[in-house]
Amino acid sequence: MIVRLASGFAALALAVGFLLTPNGAAAIAGPFSDMAGEWSGSGKLTYTNGTNERLRCRANYTVRRNGDTVDLSIRCASDSYKIDLSGYMTNDNGTISGRWSEPNYNAAGDLVGRVSGSKVDARAIGNTFSARLSMTTGENNQSVTIHPETVDVTQILVSFRKR
Repeated sequence: MIVRLASGFAALALAVGFLLTPNGAAAIAGPFSDMAGEWSGSGKLTYTNGTNERLRCRANYTVRRNGDTVDLSIRCASDSYKIDLSGYMTNDNGTISGRWSEPNYNAAGDLVGRVSGSKVDARAIGNTFSARLSMTTGENNQSVTIHPETVDVTQILVSFRKR
């Protein structure tokens, strides 16, 4: 009886697996899969004069195309700044591309770079703002480092936790 029940569960699991993946092929999660959901975090802004300012952030990531595309919405605030970033990133065999915008500063542009495993290294290139960024995502945590170019902030560090 136990053997028959176990083999019945195995057959059911196998059938469900074939129904959920095209042509019975195993679904491979893309590099953005672990990002899905709501996140919150804190960090700091470092100014060119060496002073720091505390930063609080929330992020929402919607993952599509089996983890190869992510729509993002990130809101951060400090005593002096408010940031409302939205956009998307798409993976194509380790090369990422995308778009971003930030309405408070009338900034928008392209995102280009590489993704390897859970690490993204990219450059945001915009009409009024450009930056290098690095992002590493685990199952329930994410670290983001941004190095803006030609502004009074030299570095932004944020540590996120999945909510």
